[in-house]
Amino acid sequence: MAVALQIKDVREEVRDVIAARAAASGQSVQAYLREILEREFRAERNKQLFDDLATHRSLRLDVDDVVDLVRAGRDTDRRDGL
Repeated sequence: MAVALQIKDVREEVRDVIAARAAASGQSVQAYLREILEREFRAERNKQLFDDLATHRSLRLDVDDVVDLVRAGRDTDRRDGL
């Protein structure tokens, strides 16, 4: 379920830079900020995945296993619209 977020007390120069970056990428400010938030979410989820894997010291993963896990996560993100 999507929720609305509101950020108050943002300095004008910060807003101006965000608006310029959004325009340069052909996005609205809302779409640009949503993309940043989703990127942060994925980065944290990936960190948690690696932290969880690190606790399984007996787990043996080769490069192909890691690539498969990353691709599966990306497929899930696409399916979930992230």
